[in-house]
Amino acid sequence: MYQLTDTAVIKQLLGGQDFHFSKSLGQNFLIDPSVCPAMAEQSGLTNDAGALEIGAGIGVLTVELAKRAKKVVTFEIDDRLLPVLSRTLSDCPNAEVRHQDILKTDLPALVKESFGDLPLYVCANLPYYITSPILMFLLESGVSFRAITVMVQKEAAERICAPVGSREAGALTAAVHYRAEAELLFEVKKTSFLPPPKVDSAVIRLTPRQKPPVQVTDEGYFFRVIKSAFAQRRKTAQNSLSAGLSLPKEKVAAALEAMGLPPTARAETFTLEQFAFLAGRLKEQ
Repeated sequence: MYQLTDTAVIKQLLGGQDFHFSKSLGQNFLIDPSVCPAMAEQSGLTNDAGALEIGAGIGVLTVELAKRAKKVVTFEIDDRLLPVLSRTLSDCPNAEVRHQDILKTDLPALVKESFGDLPLYVCANLPYYITSPILMFLLESGVSFRAITVMVQKEAAERICAPVGSREAGALTAAVHYRAEAELLFEVKKTSFLPPPKVDSAVIRLTPRQKPPVQVTDEGYFFRVIKSAFAQRRKTAQNSLSAGLSLPKEKVAAALEAMGLPPTARAETFTLEQFAFLAGRLKEQ
């Protein structure tokens, strides 16, 4: 069994100095031996369940998941890491590597093929540059995940887990909270990685909801309203919504007034209930 958090072992596996970490793929490999066991443990994963991982790297988290799960499917798009994974996962017969982009995958079909009726969890150290697309892809996939435990940039983690209607909230906050309950589990220092990123990270857990906390008649338009409201954070919600939805300012002002809010209100103060009401009013107009 390889010591996959040992810097010397990592460099040896990667072919010495010839391997160049890809910034475009967000490659930063964990060298803190405590992080991946903690992620796997706090994910809620059990030995009668399946685990889905995005971005295997050299397999440091994959190995921890394989110890706990009945079946692991991990995605890795870097060709150079496939022969490495064939070595590091050689003692993990329950781990399967998929050389494909998860965002281009028919996820329900893959889940049915690979996991059958197993309870399913996601646990991953996400490439930071596609955190938002991956989270929304998972939450909107139609797959019934028990929990989604991921490492992201600390700032992104705090934004995702912030209450909707707080100053830290953004469009992703509202979109995630509509689909799931979010909690920050623990922080991870930038020195825990090779090479070290410029910022610290944090591990969060999303627990998908059985049903959304608010009712909307048109989810697509609801999310358009949220995205438009936060598109220009320095502007008032009236100006952002008017520009983003191509609506006259007076119509947006009337919808805000119906909620008891002034035209100067800003998106970060809105609750999910207010976004739902606003979407309904603006859709009518």
